[in-house]
Amino acid sequence: MTKNLSVFLILAGLVIAGALLYVAVAEDGDELPVGFVQGNGRVEAEQVEIAPTNAGRVAKVTATEGSMVAAGQILAEMDIDELSAALDRARAEVALANQTRAEAEALVVQRESEQRRAEQELDRATALLAGQNISKTIFEDRDTTHKVATAVLGAAKARVATAESRIAAAEAEVRRIEAQIEDSALVAPLPGRVLYRLAEPGEVVGAGEPILTILGLENVYMEVFLPAREAGLLPIGAEARIVLDALPEYAIPAYVSFVSPEAQFTPKQVETLDEREQLVFRVRVRIPIDLVESRIEHVKTGLRGVAVIRLNPAAAWPEALEQRIPEELFE
Repeated sequence: MTKNLSVFLILAGLVIAGALLYVAVAEDGDELPVGFVQGNGRVEAEQVEIAPTNAGRVAKVTATEGSMVAAGQILAEMDIDELSAALDRARAEVALANQTRAEAEALVVQRESEQRRAEQELDRATALLAGQNISKTIFEDRDTTHKVATAVLGAAKARVATAESRIAAAEAEVRRIEAQIEDSALVAPLPGRVLYRLAEPGEVVGAGEPILTILGLENVYMEVFLPAREAGLLPIGAEARIVLDALPEYAIPAYVSFVSPEAQFTPKQVETLDEREQLVFRVRVRIPIDLVESRIEHVKTGLRGVAVIRLNPAAAWPEALEQRIPEELFE
């Protein structure tokens, strides 16, 4: 009983301290120590559309909205009946082209024999003509026969080359269809959570039309907007903490991964007119991937909060911003 009461008091103390911390950093930053800056934002992650490369009918959708998916996991499958038939035909075309090449090669052997015989006859006729033992007409007939045999041999070799080209084209068609069949199984490119399920089995979708939307959890971040005098001091990699409305007792470690090179007007969601009239720089504060991976089932985008960034590496973090949530709250 005493032990449970102690644990309760510890957790209650963390919550109260976290609430005080959130009040301290959620107003205007005046209570932050020198060397720190803050901004309001919400947790975001990259969205990935899962869509077929070719139009077709959806055969199966295995993922449901809200479910966690792993990289490489099959999420949906497209109907491949037509592709399977096309693949059979393409393979038959390869076999036919190979048979045609074999026939053409056999014909080349025959034409080479004929050309050699015609060449020998021409050589004999040339010798006989020199000794005036045959007429010029006979010599010309042998010469014509040799020329025809040579031309026929060239044509036979051209047929072999044509057959080889047809084989290459047929094999390329086989590979193309096999790639389409492979692409008909839609897989998750990265670990994440299914945000939307946009098509059901039996529906016909166009090429590139999304079937699922995945919220990638490899790059979880919060974007804040800081004035130039503060953004100009931010180095990439600067240490930060994220304090969420839902978990005010937990200061999530993070770092600056991006600072926009161009200024812009403060987004409309900023409430005060004075802030909207200022030029600010967009800053992305990213949560380390190892921390995300270890708690990936608990990551939720859209949660609002505050990002506190340390401008001066020598400045000591306030004690409240060093707090960590107890492990048992994640179990």
